[in-house]
Amino acid sequence: MVVILDNGHGGLINGVYQTPGKRSPIWNDGSQLFEGEFNRAIVNLVIDELTRLGINYVNIAPEYRDVSLGTRVNRANNLDIKDSFYVSVHSNAGGGHGSEFFTSPGSTKSDQIATIFGEEYQKVFPNRALRADFSDGDLDKEQRFFVLTQTRMPSILTENFFMDNEEECKNLLMTRVGRDQIAQYHVSAILRVKNELY
Repeated sequence: MVVILDNGHGGLINGVYQTPGKRSPIWNDGSQLFEGEFNRAIVNLVIDELTRLGINYVNIAPEYRDVSLGTRVNRANNLDIKDSFYVSVHSNAGGGHGSEFFTSPGSTKSDQIATIFGEEYQKVFPNRALRADFSDGDLDKEQRFFVLTQTRMPSILTENFFMDNEEECKNLLMTRVGRDQIAQYHVSAILRVKNELY
């Protein structure tokens, strides 16, 4: 099994953020989160642990520039790996709290993967909200996001807390402890997916 990791949006090049928007407010202490930097930090922590555990992965967008969605999907599909799944890592915005997990519409293997991620999230963050939609019997939310509908393998998108929620941003998204915990549940979920579904 190969896990395909997608750190959404661009990163920082010479201190310049590569993606319009996709950032927290500037907080009173002058700090600010750039989502693409956060996404890369989580994926890099996950990669370190997968390497230690001997689990195969591909980082689909290692560049710091903002790689287009089409390029990300084409890279994943061109790998043509039978036993693989795609994880796109993000932080949320829009005035909420907690985390949520997205798949494409319909009942697919992606739903099972998202459920595992949601369960592992709850183990690491038992006192934080799981923003779930159980209307179809599982916890994932369904959207026609490009990376979920155009990839040929099962695909999920994780939205990790809200960068415009000051408490979550400053205590979780911008701290090493918070980032380690977010990476931890991703790794635990990947291990379960490998053992239970592949």
